[in-house]
Amino acid sequence: MTAAQTQPAPQIAPQAPAPSKWRKTLTEIVNGNALVSVLAVLVAVIVGSLMIALTDPAVQAAAGYFFAAPMDTFSAIGSAVGGAYSALFRGSIYNFNADSFAIGIRPLTETLKFATPLIAAGLGVGLAFRAGLFNIGGQGQMLMAAAAAGYVATAWDLPFPLHLIAALVAGVVAGAIWAGIAGLLKARTGAHEVIVTIMLNHIAFYLLAWMLATQGLLQAPGSNNPKTAPMAESAVLPLILGPTYKLHLGFLLALIAVAITWWLLERSSLGFRFRAVGENPAAARTAGISVGRMYFTVMLIAGALVGLAGVSQVLGTEPKGFSGGIDAGIGFDAITVALLGRSRPLGILWAGLLFGAFKTGGFTMQASQGVPIEIVLVVQSLIVLFIAAPPLVRAMFGLPQPGRTTRRQRRAAKKEVAA
Repeated sequence: MTAAQTQPAPQIAPQAPAPSKWRKTLTEIVNGNALVSVLAVLVAVIVGSLMIALTDPAVQAAAGYFFAAPMDTFSAIGSAVGGAYSALFRGSIYNFNADSFAIGIRPLTETLKFATPLIAAGLGVGLAFRAGLFNIGGQGQMLMAAAAAGYVATAWDLPFPLHLIAALVAGVVAGAIWAGIAGLLKARTGAHEVIVTIMLNHIAFYLLAWMLATQGLLQAPGSNNPKTAPMAESAVLPLILGPTYKLHLGFLLALIAVAITWWLLERSSLGFRFRAVGENPAAARTAGISVGRMYFTVMLIAGALVGLAGVSQVLGTEPKGFSGGIDAGIGFDAITVALLGRSRPLGILWAGLLFGAFKTGGFTMQASQGVPIEIVLVVQSLIVLFIAAPPLVRAMFGLPQPGRTTRRQRRAAKKEVAA
């Protein structure tokens, strides 16, 4: 028997069992961005609850004798916070005090109506984000889309549905052209899109103001007010659920836009090039992708999506005529929606619905509970704050930071090296 035969066989360290699919899924959820978005909303709601309690007169009165009867203070806090969020639910989802289901469900239709332009504009902002561009020009793109759609809807005489299609196309094209200006300047001269889009917002605002004050353009005939005439019936977006509710066809168009944008980003070669440019323009250029062309193309599509938001406002929400405030701050709210949705189409859909609920239910909170409407705006602002600081949210809830190994992982690695 040789020495090699007498030598004991080397011991092979047992390998750790592969993690189950459920553990992998849980790890992806904990380490992903979706959970951070949900927790950001949760923290913002908690802080908003504190503000509701601190500004409530009953809570302030009970706090004056807190040490004598502490339960009175806690009861007042529960009543204030519970009443506020109950009013938010009644005003945005379902009103339990209504006489019938048809009336009780009306707040949900209002939420969907308010969410419609937020979803469409959020898609435009989010699409540009995925390509590495900051589209801050949602206001200007909405205003130009509203101007084009409003002109076609008031000055042209066409039958339904040709009139509606013409106004819809005019608004979407106008939004695309207005955003395309920023994309072209970015591609040709390297001008920063943030500066360009902000300046285009101002140009669009004053251009629309001039058109609303000029007869023959947008000003209603025979009127001196800066407001358009009512949209022609043949150009108005039809109501989906009948005259009882104000939910119009624009919501279905927004859902179609979500599906198209998802396919564009996740399944098409053009979307792949958008994402490649957004991740690393230099590497994309080395791979043969025309970065300048992608900048121009993505801004055209983003402007068209934001233009859809302007069209839904003019032809659906305000068909009786509009003034210079037709954008209603949606162009800037869309940035928040895109951030909360992580620039993913489905995420933007849910974020738009959430902010639509805030907008609709906020009025009920103010009317029934006396909660200042500014509290809702503070909650929205806090959501943006926490979304912009994911490490802060992860630290607050003890979640692992991306790319950083946990103590358990380090111990397992040491054992593997020792074996």
